[in-house]
Amino acid sequence: MPSDEALLAQLREAVGAAHVLTGTRATRRYRKGYRFGDGPVLAVVRPGTLLALWRVLEATVQAGRIVLMQAANTGLTGGSTPDGDDYDRGIVLVSTQRLAGVQVIEDGRQVVCLPGATLDVLEKTLAPLGREPHSVIGSSCIGASVLGGVCNNSGGALVRRGPAYTELALYAQVDADGVLRLVNHLGIALGDTPEEILTRLQAGDYTATDIARDAARAASDRGYAAHVRQVDAPTPARYNADPSRLHEASGCAGRLAVFAVRLDTFEKDEAAVFYIGSNDPDDLTAVRRHLLTAFERLPISGEYLHRDAFDIGDRYGKDTFLLIDRFGTDRVPAAFALKSRIDGWCERWGLRGLTDRVLQAVSGWLPDHLPPRLRDFRARYEHHLLLKVSAQDADATRDFLDRFFAGREGAFFACDADEGRKAFLHRFAVAGAAVRYREVHRDAVEDIVALDVALRRDDRDWVETLPAALADTMVARLYYGHFFCHVFHQDYIVRRGTDPLAVEHALWKLLDARGAEYPAEHNVGHLYHAKPQLAAFYRGLDPTNTFNPGIGKTSKRADWKE
Repeated sequence: MPSDEALLAQLREAVGAAHVLTGTRATRRYRKGYRFGDGPVLAVVRPGTLLALWRVLEATVQAGRIVLMQAANTGLTGGSTPDGDDYDRGIVLVSTQRLAGVQVIEDGRQVVCLPGATLDVLEKTLAPLGREPHSVIGSSCIGASVLGGVCNNSGGALVRRGPAYTELALYAQVDADGVLRLVNHLGIALGDTPEEILTRLQAGDYTATDIARDAARAASDRGYAAHVRQVDAPTPARYNADPSRLHEASGCAGRLAVFAVRLDTFEKDEAAVFYIGSNDPDDLTAVRRHLLTAFERLPISGEYLHRDAFDIGDRYGKDTFLLIDRFGTDRVPAAFALKSRIDGWCERWGLRGLTDRVLQAVSGWLPDHLPPRLRDFRARYEHHLLLKVSAQDADATRDFLDRFFAGREGAFFACDADEGRKAFLHRFAVAGAAVRYREVHRDAVEDIVALDVALRRDDRDWVETLPAALADTMVARLYYGHFFCHVFHQDYIVRRGTDPLAVEHALWKLLDARGAEYPAEHNVGHLYHAKPQLAAFYRGLDPTNTFNPGIGKTSKRADWKE
Protein backbone atom coordinates (compact mmCIF):
# COMPACT_ATOMS: atom_id res chain seq x y z
CA MET A 1 0.00 0.00 0.00
CA PRO A 2 1.49 3.41 -0.99
CA SER A 3 2.37 5.85 1.75
CA ASP A 4 0.19 8.87 2.44
CA GLU A 5 2.85 11.13 0.95
CA ALA A 6 3.01 9.07 -2.23
CA LEU A 7 -0.77 9.28 -2.62
CA LEU A 8 -0.78 13.02 -1.92
CA ALA A 9 1.82 13.49 -4.63
CA GLN A 10 -0.41 11.67 -7.12
CA LEU A 11 -3.40 13.75 -6.11
CA ARG A 12 -1.45 16.98 -6.52
CA GLU A 13 -0.36 15.87 -9.96
CA ALA A 14 -3.98 15.14 -10.92
CA VAL A 15 -5.58 18.42 -9.77
CA GLY A 16 -2.77 20.84 -8.90
CA ALA A 17 -1.22 21.44 -5.50
CA ALA A 18 -3.53 24.36 -4.72
CA HIS A 19 -6.54 22.03 -4.83
CA VAL A 20 -5.23 19.39 -2.44
CA LEU A 21 -5.95 20.62 1.07
CA THR A 22 -4.49 19.04 4.20
CA GLY A 23 -4.50 19.94 7.88
CA THR A 24 -7.39 20.65 10.20
CA ARG A 25 -7.73 24.35 9.37
CA ALA A 26 -7.74 24.03 5.60
CA THR A 27 -10.17 21.08 5.57
CA ARG A 28 -12.62 22.20 8.27
CA ARG A 29 -15.37 23.59 6.05
CA TYR A 30 -15.45 20.32 4.08
CA ARG A 31 -15.11 17.71 6.81
CA LYS A 32 -17.53 19.37 9.28
CA GLY A 33 -21.20 18.95 8.40
CA TYR A 34 -23.77 21.73 8.17
CA ARG A 35 -25.67 20.32 11.14
CA PHE A 36 -23.92 17.06 12.03
CA GLY A 37 -20.70 15.14 11.34
CA ASP A 38 -16.95 15.67 11.68
CA GLY A 39 -13.74 13.70 11.54
CA PRO A 40 -10.19 13.71 10.20
CA VAL A 41 -9.31 13.30 6.52
CA LEU A 42 -6.06 12.63 4.72
CA ALA A 43 -6.91 15.36 2.24
CA VAL A 44 -9.67 17.34 0.60
CA VAL A 45 -9.28 17.24 -3.19
CA ARG A 46 -11.03 19.69 -5.52
CA PRO A 47 -10.80 18.47 -9.14
CA GLY A 48 -11.61 20.96 -11.87
CA THR A 49 -12.46 18.52 -14.69
CA LEU A 50 -14.29 15.21 -14.90
CA LEU A 51 -11.11 13.58 -16.16
CA ALA A 52 -9.20 14.93 -13.16
CA LEU A 53 -11.90 13.45 -10.93
CA TRP A 54 -11.36 10.08 -12.61
CA ARG A 55 -7.61 10.36 -11.99
CA VAL A 56 -8.25 11.14 -8.31
CA LEU A 57 -10.48 8.09 -7.98
CA GLU A 58 -7.94 5.87 -9.72
CA ALA A 59 -5.13 6.96 -7.41
CA THR A 60 -7.22 6.68 -4.23
CA VAL A 61 -8.68 3.27 -5.06
CA GLN A 62 -5.29 1.87 -6.07
CA ALA A 63 -3.85 3.16 -2.78
CA GLY A 64 -6.56 1.37 -0.79
CA ARG A 65 -7.97 4.51 0.79
CA ILE A 66 -11.57 5.64 1.32
CA VAL A 67 -13.32 7.92 -1.18
CA LEU A 68 -15.87 10.29 0.31
CA MET A 69 -17.70 12.30 -2.37
CA GLN A 70 -19.12 15.68 -1.37
CA ALA A 71 -20.96 18.39 -3.28
CA ALA A 72 -22.20 21.42 -1.34
CA ASN A 73 -22.02 19.92 2.19
CA THR A 74 -25.57 21.05 2.92
CA GLY A 75 -26.80 17.69 4.22
CA LEU A 76 -28.44 17.38 7.62
CA THR A 77 -27.46 13.82 8.61
CA GLY A 78 -23.70 13.87 8.07
CA GLY A 79 -23.86 11.73 4.95
CA SER A 80 -21.09 13.55 3.08
CA THR A 81 -18.66 14.13 5.94
CA PRO A 82 -16.53 11.78 8.06
CA ASP A 83 -18.02 10.32 11.22
CA GLY A 84 -15.36 10.18 13.89
CA ASP A 85 -11.84 8.74 13.71
CA ASP A 86 -12.50 5.00 13.81
CA TYR A 87 -12.04 4.18 10.11
CA ASP A 88 -9.44 1.55 9.19
CA ARG A 89 -8.06 3.59 6.25
CA GLY A 90 -7.40 7.21 5.47
CA ILE A 91 -10.15 9.28 3.85
CA VAL A 92 -9.80 11.31 0.68
CA LEU A 93 -12.72 13.72 0.65
CA VAL A 94 -13.48 14.75 -2.95
CA SER A 95 -15.27 18.08 -3.28
CA THR A 96 -17.10 18.42 -6.61
CA GLN A 97 -17.94 22.12 -6.36
CA ARG A 98 -15.57 23.08 -9.18
CA LEU A 99 -17.32 20.62 -11.51
CA ALA A 100 -20.34 22.80 -12.17
CA GLY A 101 -22.24 22.41 -15.40
CA VAL A 102 -25.81 22.17 -16.69
CA GLN A 103 -26.41 21.00 -20.26
CA VAL A 104 -29.91 21.54 -21.66
CA ILE A 105 -31.07 18.81 -24.06
CA GLU A 106 -34.28 17.74 -25.76
CA ASP A 107 -35.46 21.36 -26.24
CA GLY A 108 -35.32 21.93 -22.49
CA ARG A 109 -37.41 18.91 -21.56
CA GLN A 110 -34.32 17.32 -20.02
CA VAL A 111 -30.95 18.36 -18.62
CA VAL A 112 -27.61 16.73 -17.98
CA CYS A 113 -26.10 17.89 -14.71
CA LEU A 114 -22.47 17.52 -13.68
CA PRO A 115 -21.45 16.87 -10.05
CA GLY A 116 -21.15 20.50 -8.94
CA ALA A 117 -24.36 21.76 -10.56
CA THR A 118 -26.59 23.43 -7.97
CA LEU A 119 -30.36 23.50 -7.82
CA ASP A 120 -30.24 27.27 -7.79
CA VAL A 121 -28.26 27.47 -11.04
CA LEU A 122 -30.43 24.80 -12.64
CA GLU A 123 -33.57 26.74 -11.74
CA LYS A 124 -32.14 29.92 -13.25
CA THR A 125 -31.01 28.07 -16.39
CA LEU A 126 -34.49 26.70 -17.00
CA ALA A 127 -36.46 29.84 -16.12
CA PRO A 128 -36.13 31.49 -19.59
CA LEU A 129 -37.47 28.27 -21.11
CA GLY A 130 -40.57 28.28 -18.90
CA ARG A 131 -39.37 25.08 -17.23
CA GLU A 132 -38.48 24.06 -13.67
CA PRO A 133 -36.27 21.41 -12.05
CA HIS A 134 -37.49 18.78 -9.63
CA SER A 135 -37.03 21.03 -6.59
CA VAL A 136 -37.36 24.79 -6.30
CA ILE A 137 -37.55 25.45 -2.57
CA GLY A 138 -35.49 24.74 0.50
CA SER A 139 -31.92 23.56 0.26
CA SER A 140 -31.61 25.11 -3.21
CA CYS A 141 -31.23 28.40 -1.37
CA ILE A 142 -27.97 27.34 0.25
CA GLY A 143 -26.37 25.89 -2.86
CA ALA A 144 -27.41 22.24 -2.59
CA SER A 145 -26.37 20.15 -5.58
CA VAL A 146 -28.58 18.43 -8.11
CA LEU A 147 -26.62 15.18 -7.83
CA GLY A 148 -26.83 15.28 -4.05
CA GLY A 149 -30.61 15.28 -4.33
CA VAL A 150 -30.61 12.28 -6.66
CA CYS A 151 -28.08 10.30 -4.62
CA ASN A 152 -30.13 10.89 -1.48
CA ASN A 153 -33.64 10.47 -2.94
CA SER A 154 -34.37 13.98 -1.69
CA GLY A 155 -38.05 14.82 -1.79
CA GLY A 156 -38.62 18.53 -1.72
CA ALA A 157 -41.81 20.51 -1.40
CA LEU A 158 -43.46 19.94 -4.78
CA VAL A 159 -46.39 17.56 -4.44
CA ARG A 160 -46.51 16.33 -8.02
CA ARG A 161 -42.89 15.28 -8.46
CA GLY A 162 -41.91 12.95 -5.64
CA PRO A 163 -38.30 12.14 -4.78
CA ALA A 164 -35.43 13.12 -7.07
CA TYR A 165 -34.95 10.07 -9.26
CA THR A 166 -33.35 8.94 -12.50
CA GLU A 167 -32.26 5.74 -14.20
CA LEU A 168 -29.91 7.68 -16.49
CA ALA A 169 -26.49 8.31 -14.96
CA LEU A 170 -22.75 8.12 -15.58
CA TYR A 171 -20.82 6.81 -12.59
CA ALA A 172 -17.67 5.08 -11.38
CA GLN A 173 -17.90 1.89 -9.36
CA VAL A 174 -15.39 -0.39 -7.66
CA ASP A 175 -16.21 -4.02 -8.37
CA ALA A 176 -15.64 -6.99 -6.09
CA ASP A 177 -12.11 -7.41 -7.45
CA GLY A 178 -11.22 -3.86 -6.44
CA VAL A 179 -11.17 -2.57 -10.03
CA LEU A 180 -12.51 0.92 -10.75
CA ARG A 181 -14.88 0.98 -13.72
CA LEU A 182 -16.76 3.78 -15.49
CA VAL A 183 -20.39 2.91 -16.26
CA ASN A 184 -22.25 4.97 -18.88
CA HIS A 185 -25.98 4.58 -18.38
CA LEU A 186 -26.58 8.21 -19.32
CA GLY A 187 -28.18 7.27 -22.60
CA ILE A 188 -25.71 9.42 -24.55
CA ALA A 189 -23.07 7.93 -26.85
CA LEU A 190 -19.77 9.53 -25.78
CA GLY A 191 -17.12 6.99 -26.76
CA ASP A 192 -15.51 3.93 -25.23
CA THR A 193 -12.69 4.98 -22.90
CA PRO A 194 -12.99 7.01 -19.68
CA GLU A 195 -10.73 9.68 -21.22
CA GLU A 196 -12.96 10.09 -24.28
CA ILE A 197 -16.26 9.81 -22.44
CA LEU A 198 -15.41 12.32 -19.73
CA THR A 199 -13.70 14.82 -22.02
CA ARG A 200 -16.61 14.87 -24.48
CA LEU A 201 -19.20 15.10 -21.73
CA GLN A 202 -17.44 18.00 -20.03
CA ALA A 203 -17.31 19.90 -23.35
CA GLY A 204 -20.88 19.03 -24.31
CA ASP A 205 -19.39 17.40 -27.40
CA TYR A 206 -22.40 15.39 -28.55
CA THR A 207 -25.41 15.93 -30.79
CA ALA A 208 -29.09 15.01 -30.74
CA THR A 209 -28.29 11.84 -32.68
CA ASP A 210 -26.06 10.66 -29.82
CA ILE A 211 -28.95 10.86 -27.34
CA ALA A 212 -30.99 7.69 -26.87
CA ARG A 213 -34.69 8.03 -26.13
CA ASP A 214 -35.56 4.88 -24.24
CA ALA A 215 -39.05 5.07 -22.76
CA ALA A 216 -38.19 2.22 -20.40
CA ARG A 217 -35.54 4.29 -18.57
CA ALA A 218 -37.06 7.03 -16.46
CA ALA A 219 -35.51 10.43 -15.72
CA SER A 220 -38.02 11.28 -12.98
CA ASP A 221 -40.48 9.51 -10.70
CA ARG A 222 -43.32 9.16 -13.20
CA GLY A 223 -45.74 7.40 -10.90
CA TYR A 224 -45.63 9.68 -7.86
CA ALA A 225 -48.61 11.90 -8.73
CA ALA A 226 -50.93 8.89 -8.76
CA HIS A 227 -49.19 7.39 -5.74
CA VAL A 228 -49.65 10.43 -3.49
CA ARG A 229 -53.37 10.62 -4.30
CA GLN A 230 -53.95 7.30 -2.52
CA VAL A 231 -54.90 8.95 0.75
CA ASP A 232 -56.29 5.75 2.30
CA ALA A 233 -53.16 3.69 1.74
CA PRO A 234 -51.65 2.43 5.04
CA THR A 235 -48.09 3.19 3.91
CA PRO A 236 -46.04 6.38 3.47
CA ALA A 237 -45.92 8.15 0.11
CA ARG A 238 -42.14 8.43 -0.02
CA TYR A 239 -39.13 7.59 2.11
CA ASN A 240 -35.44 6.95 1.51
CA ALA A 241 -35.40 3.18 1.82
CA ASP A 242 -38.35 2.60 -0.54
CA PRO A 243 -37.03 -0.23 -2.77
CA SER A 244 -38.98 1.09 -5.76
CA ARG A 245 -36.82 4.23 -5.80
CA LEU A 246 -33.38 2.69 -5.37
CA HIS A 247 -31.61 2.39 -8.72
CA GLU A 248 -27.87 2.79 -9.31
CA ALA A 249 -27.17 6.51 -8.65
CA SER A 250 -30.66 7.14 -7.27
CA GLY A 251 -30.44 6.61 -3.54
CA CYS A 252 -26.79 5.50 -3.67
CA ALA A 253 -25.78 7.88 -0.83
CA GLY A 254 -22.26 8.24 -2.16
CA ARG A 255 -21.68 4.52 -2.68
CA LEU A 256 -20.91 5.39 -6.31
CA ALA A 257 -18.89 8.27 -7.71
CA VAL A 258 -21.51 9.95 -9.91
CA PHE A 259 -20.18 12.05 -12.79
CA ALA A 260 -23.51 13.12 -14.32
CA VAL A 261 -27.24 12.52 -14.22
CA ARG A 262 -29.90 13.07 -16.86
CA LEU A 263 -33.17 14.44 -15.53
CA ASP A 264 -36.59 15.51 -16.71
CA THR A 265 -37.66 19.13 -16.34
CA PHE A 266 -41.20 20.37 -15.76
CA GLU A 267 -43.41 23.03 -17.25
CA LYS A 268 -43.62 26.02 -14.95
CA ASP A 269 -47.08 26.85 -13.61
CA GLU A 270 -48.37 30.28 -12.77
CA ALA A 271 -49.39 29.96 -9.14
CA ALA A 272 -51.71 31.31 -6.47
CA VAL A 273 -50.98 31.06 -2.74
CA PHE A 274 -53.48 30.64 0.11
CA TYR A 275 -52.58 30.88 3.79
CA ILE A 276 -54.68 28.61 6.02
CA GLY A 277 -54.87 28.60 9.82
CA SER A 278 -56.76 26.42 12.28
CA ASN A 279 -56.67 25.21 15.86
CA ASP A 280 -58.20 21.89 14.81
CA PRO A 281 -55.76 19.61 12.93
CA ASP A 282 -58.73 17.74 11.49
CA ASP A 283 -59.42 20.83 9.37
CA LEU A 284 -56.06 20.50 7.65
CA THR A 285 -56.57 16.76 7.24
CA ALA A 286 -59.85 17.34 5.44
CA VAL A 287 -58.32 20.00 3.18
CA ARG A 288 -55.43 17.67 2.31
CA ARG A 289 -57.65 14.72 1.49
CA HIS A 290 -60.02 16.78 -0.65
CA LEU A 291 -57.37 18.56 -2.69
CA LEU A 292 -55.47 15.32 -3.34
CA THR A 293 -58.55 13.45 -4.57
CA ALA A 294 -61.11 15.88 -5.98
CA PHE A 295 -59.09 18.15 -8.28
CA GLU A 296 -57.82 17.27 -11.75
CA ARG A 297 -54.45 18.87 -10.97
CA LEU A 298 -52.62 18.29 -7.73
CA PRO A 299 -51.60 21.31 -5.66
CA ILE A 300 -48.12 22.60 -6.43
CA SER A 301 -47.09 22.52 -2.77
CA GLY A 302 -48.58 22.47 0.70
CA GLU A 303 -46.22 23.32 3.54
CA TYR A 304 -47.20 22.81 7.18
CA LEU A 305 -45.92 25.02 9.99
CA HIS A 306 -46.74 24.69 13.69
CA ARG A 307 -46.98 27.93 15.67
CA ASP A 308 -43.94 27.02 17.80
CA ALA A 309 -41.88 26.53 14.63
CA PHE A 310 -43.28 29.81 13.31
CA ASP A 311 -42.03 31.58 16.43
CA ILE A 312 -38.54 30.08 16.49
CA GLY A 313 -38.16 30.65 12.75
CA ASP A 314 -39.35 34.23 13.22
CA ARG A 315 -36.72 34.96 15.84
CA TYR A 316 -33.78 32.69 14.96
CA GLY A 317 -34.15 32.55 11.17
CA LYS A 318 -34.68 36.25 10.61
CA ASP A 319 -31.22 37.03 9.26
CA THR A 320 -31.41 34.12 6.79
CA PHE A 321 -34.83 35.35 5.67
CA LEU A 322 -33.58 38.91 5.17
CA LEU A 323 -30.41 37.80 3.39
CA ILE A 324 -32.42 35.94 0.77
CA ASP A 325 -35.18 38.54 0.62
CA ARG A 326 -32.81 41.46 0.02
CA PHE A 327 -30.00 39.85 -1.99
CA GLY A 328 -31.54 36.76 -3.58
CA THR A 329 -30.29 33.20 -3.45
CA ASP A 330 -27.06 33.91 -5.38
CA ARG A 331 -25.31 35.30 -2.30
CA VAL A 332 -26.36 32.61 0.13
CA PRO A 333 -23.76 29.87 -0.62
CA ALA A 334 -20.93 32.39 -0.31
CA ALA A 335 -22.40 33.73 2.92
CA PHE A 336 -22.62 30.24 4.43
CA ALA A 337 -19.04 29.47 3.33
CA LEU A 338 -17.78 32.71 4.90
CA LYS A 339 -19.61 31.95 8.14
CA SER A 340 -18.05 28.46 8.20
CA ARG A 341 -14.55 29.94 7.90
CA ILE A 342 -15.22 32.48 10.66
CA ASP A 343 -16.69 29.73 12.84
CA GLY A 344 -13.45 27.80 12.40
CA TRP A 345 -11.37 30.77 13.53
CA CYS A 346 -13.64 31.30 16.56
CA GLU A 347 -13.42 27.64 17.57
CA ARG A 348 -9.61 27.82 17.55
CA TRP A 349 -9.83 30.81 19.88
CA GLY A 350 -12.28 29.00 22.21
CA LEU A 351 -15.21 31.15 21.08
CA ARG A 352 -17.57 28.56 19.60
CA GLY A 353 -20.92 30.02 18.57
CA LEU A 354 -19.71 33.63 18.59
CA THR A 355 -20.84 34.35 15.02
CA ASP A 356 -24.31 32.98 15.73
CA ARG A 357 -24.66 35.11 18.86
CA VAL A 358 -23.48 38.22 17.01
CA LEU A 359 -25.80 37.60 14.07
CA GLN A 360 -28.67 36.93 16.43
CA ALA A 361 -28.06 40.19 18.29
CA VAL A 362 -27.87 42.15 15.04
CA SER A 363 -31.05 40.59 13.65
CA GLY A 364 -32.98 41.82 16.70
CA TRP A 365 -32.33 45.40 15.59
CA LEU A 366 -33.51 44.81 12.03
CA PRO A 367 -37.03 45.79 10.93
CA ASP A 368 -39.94 43.38 11.08
CA HIS A 369 -39.78 41.02 8.12
CA LEU A 370 -43.16 39.28 8.18
CA PRO A 371 -46.41 40.64 6.68
CA PRO A 372 -49.13 41.69 9.15
CA ARG A 373 -51.63 39.05 8.03
CA LEU A 374 -49.13 36.25 8.74
CA ARG A 375 -48.62 37.65 12.23
CA ASP A 376 -52.37 37.87 12.74
CA PHE A 377 -52.79 34.19 11.86
CA ARG A 378 -49.90 33.29 14.11
CA ALA A 379 -51.74 34.91 17.03
CA ARG A 380 -55.02 33.18 16.21
CA TYR A 381 -54.03 29.70 15.10
CA GLU A 382 -51.76 26.85 16.18
CA HIS A 383 -51.60 25.05 12.82
CA HIS A 384 -50.64 26.77 9.57
CA LEU A 385 -50.79 25.50 5.97
CA LEU A 386 -49.15 27.33 3.08
CA LEU A 387 -51.03 26.18 -0.03
CA LYS A 388 -49.79 26.87 -3.55
CA VAL A 389 -51.98 25.83 -6.50
CA SER A 390 -51.99 26.41 -10.25
CA ALA A 391 -53.42 29.80 -11.14
CA GLN A 392 -56.07 28.03 -13.24
CA ASP A 393 -57.24 26.26 -10.06
CA ALA A 394 -57.26 29.38 -7.88
CA ASP A 395 -60.97 30.14 -8.19
CA ALA A 396 -62.04 26.55 -7.55
CA THR A 397 -59.69 26.35 -4.57
CA ARG A 398 -61.04 29.60 -3.13
CA ASP A 399 -64.63 28.37 -3.59
CA PHE A 400 -63.81 25.11 -1.78
CA LEU A 401 -62.08 26.89 1.10
CA ASP A 402 -64.96 29.38 1.42
CA ARG A 403 -67.44 26.52 1.75
CA PHE A 404 -65.19 24.44 3.98
CA PHE A 405 -64.44 27.13 6.56
CA ALA A 406 -67.98 28.51 6.67
CA GLY A 407 -69.00 28.00 10.30
CA ARG A 408 -65.59 26.70 11.32
CA GLU A 409 -63.12 28.42 13.63
CA GLY A 410 -60.31 28.14 11.08
CA ALA A 411 -59.84 30.59 8.24
CA PHE A 412 -57.78 31.40 5.17
CA PHE A 413 -56.77 34.31 3.00
CA ALA A 414 -55.49 34.61 -0.54
CA CYS A 415 -51.94 35.96 -0.45
CA ASP A 416 -50.77 38.78 -2.64
CA ALA A 417 -47.45 38.20 -4.39
CA ASP A 418 -45.37 39.64 -1.54
CA GLU A 419 -47.22 37.71 1.17
CA GLY A 420 -47.00 34.43 -0.73
CA ARG A 421 -43.27 34.80 -1.36
CA LYS A 422 -42.53 35.74 2.24
CA ALA A 423 -44.70 32.97 3.66
CA PHE A 424 -42.67 30.32 1.83
CA LEU A 425 -39.41 32.07 2.60
CA HIS A 426 -40.30 32.07 6.30
CA ARG A 427 -41.07 28.36 6.08
CA PHE A 428 -37.60 27.80 4.60
CA ALA A 429 -35.90 29.89 7.31
CA VAL A 430 -37.42 27.66 9.98
CA ALA A 431 -35.26 24.75 8.76
CA GLY A 432 -32.04 26.35 10.04
CA ALA A 433 -33.51 28.09 13.06
CA ALA A 434 -32.97 25.15 15.41
CA VAL A 435 -29.22 25.25 14.72
CA ARG A 436 -29.10 28.95 15.57
CA TYR A 437 -31.17 28.34 18.73
CA ARG A 438 -28.71 25.66 19.85
CA GLU A 439 -25.67 27.88 19.35
CA VAL A 440 -27.22 30.88 21.11
CA HIS A 441 -28.48 28.82 24.07
CA ARG A 442 -25.60 26.39 24.60
CA ASP A 443 -26.00 26.74 28.36
CA ALA A 444 -29.52 25.28 28.17
CA VAL A 445 -29.29 22.97 25.13
CA GLU A 446 -27.48 19.64 24.86
CA ASP A 447 -28.11 19.13 21.15
CA ILE A 448 -30.74 18.76 18.44
CA VAL A 449 -32.47 15.53 17.52
CA ALA A 450 -33.60 16.16 13.94
CA LEU A 451 -35.94 13.64 12.34
CA ASP A 452 -37.60 13.70 8.95
CA VAL A 453 -40.56 11.36 9.07
CA ALA A 454 -42.90 9.90 6.48
CA LEU A 455 -46.27 9.13 8.02
CA ARG A 456 -48.76 6.71 6.52
CA ARG A 457 -50.89 8.33 3.85
CA ASP A 458 -54.04 7.34 5.79
CA ASP A 459 -52.80 8.65 9.16
CA ARG A 460 -55.31 11.23 10.42
CA ASP A 461 -53.60 11.56 13.84
CA TRP A 462 -50.54 13.32 12.46
CA VAL A 463 -50.09 15.70 15.41
CA GLU A 464 -47.57 14.07 17.72
CA THR A 465 -48.34 13.63 21.41
CA LEU A 466 -45.31 12.67 23.47
CA PRO A 467 -45.28 11.01 26.90
CA ALA A 468 -44.76 13.66 29.56
CA ALA A 469 -41.42 12.25 30.69
CA LEU A 470 -40.07 12.38 27.12
CA ALA A 471 -41.46 15.85 26.46
CA ASP A 472 -39.75 17.10 29.63
CA THR A 473 -36.33 16.29 28.14
CA MET A 474 -36.86 18.98 25.50
CA VAL A 475 -36.55 22.75 25.57
CA ALA A 476 -38.57 23.14 22.38
CA ARG A 477 -40.04 21.15 19.51
CA LEU A 478 -40.35 22.31 15.91
CA TYR A 479 -42.84 20.65 13.56
CA TYR A 480 -42.95 21.61 9.89
CA GLY A 481 -42.98 19.80 6.59
CA HIS A 482 -44.51 18.77 3.29
CA PHE A 483 -48.07 18.22 4.37
CA PHE A 484 -49.64 16.72 1.26
CA CYS A 485 -46.89 14.10 1.02
CA HIS A 486 -47.25 13.57 4.80
CA VAL A 487 -43.53 14.15 5.29
CA PHE A 488 -42.69 16.06 8.46
CA HIS A 489 -39.46 17.58 9.74
CA GLN A 490 -39.38 17.29 13.51
CA ASP A 491 -36.60 19.08 15.39
CA TYR A 492 -36.33 18.33 19.10
CA ILE A 493 -34.09 20.73 21.04
CA VAL A 494 -32.86 18.56 23.89
CA ARG A 495 -32.36 19.96 27.36
CA ARG A 496 -28.84 20.29 28.77
CA GLY A 497 -27.72 17.17 30.63
CA THR A 498 -29.97 14.83 28.63
CA ASP A 499 -28.65 12.09 26.36
CA PRO A 500 -29.82 13.00 22.82
CA LEU A 501 -29.23 9.45 21.58
CA ALA A 502 -31.56 8.03 24.22
CA VAL A 503 -34.18 10.63 23.28
CA GLU A 504 -33.82 9.74 19.61
CA HIS A 505 -34.22 6.02 20.24
CA ALA A 506 -37.34 6.66 22.32
CA LEU A 507 -38.78 8.71 19.46
CA TRP A 508 -37.99 5.94 16.98
CA LYS A 509 -40.04 3.46 19.01
CA LEU A 510 -43.04 5.78 18.93
CA LEU A 511 -42.70 6.26 15.17
CA ASP A 512 -42.37 2.52 14.59
CA ALA A 513 -45.63 2.00 16.47
CA ARG A 514 -47.35 4.46 14.12
CA GLY A 515 -46.17 2.70 10.95
CA ALA A 516 -43.98 5.64 9.98
CA GLU A 517 -40.78 5.46 7.92
CA TYR A 518 -37.67 7.51 8.58
CA PRO A 519 -35.68 9.16 7.27
CA ALA A 520 -38.04 10.42 4.60
CA GLU A 521 -35.77 12.52 2.40
CA HIS A 522 -32.41 13.39 4.02
CA ASN A 523 -31.13 9.82 3.82
CA VAL A 524 -29.65 7.79 6.65
CA GLY A 525 -26.29 9.56 6.83
CA HIS A 526 -24.55 8.66 10.07
CA LEU A 527 -27.65 9.25 12.21
CA TYR A 528 -29.98 6.41 11.21
CA HIS A 529 -29.64 2.64 10.84
CA ALA A 530 -30.04 1.52 7.24
CA LYS A 531 -32.75 -1.12 7.07
CA PRO A 532 -31.63 -4.51 5.73
CA GLN A 533 -32.83 -3.91 2.17
CA LEU A 534 -31.12 -0.51 1.99
CA ALA A 535 -27.89 -1.90 3.48
CA ALA A 536 -27.99 -4.69 0.89
CA PHE A 537 -28.40 -2.08 -1.87
CA TYR A 538 -25.31 -0.25 -0.61
CA ARG A 539 -23.32 -3.48 -0.44
CA GLY A 540 -24.32 -4.41 -3.98
CA LEU A 541 -23.15 -1.05 -5.29
CA ASP A 542 -19.89 -1.05 -3.34
CA PRO A 543 -18.74 -4.61 -2.52
CA THR A 544 -15.30 -3.50 -1.24
CA ASN A 545 -16.74 -0.74 0.99
CA THR A 546 -14.54 1.91 -0.62
CA PHE A 547 -17.08 4.71 -1.09
CA ASN A 548 -18.51 6.44 1.98
CA PRO A 549 -18.27 3.50 4.40
CA GLY A 550 -20.26 3.62 7.62
CA ILE A 551 -23.37 5.20 6.15
CA GLY A 552 -26.49 3.91 7.86
CA LYS A 553 -24.48 2.55 10.80
CA THR A 554 -22.94 -0.05 8.49
CA SER A 555 -19.33 -1.24 8.67
CA LYS A 556 -16.55 1.31 8.20
CA ARG A 557 -13.98 -1.36 7.43
CA ALA A 558 -12.64 -2.58 4.09
CA ASP A 559 -14.64 -5.40 2.47
CA TRP A 560 -17.43 -4.87 5.01
CA LYS A 561 -15.55 -6.56 7.81
CA GLU A 562 -17.06 -6.13 11.24
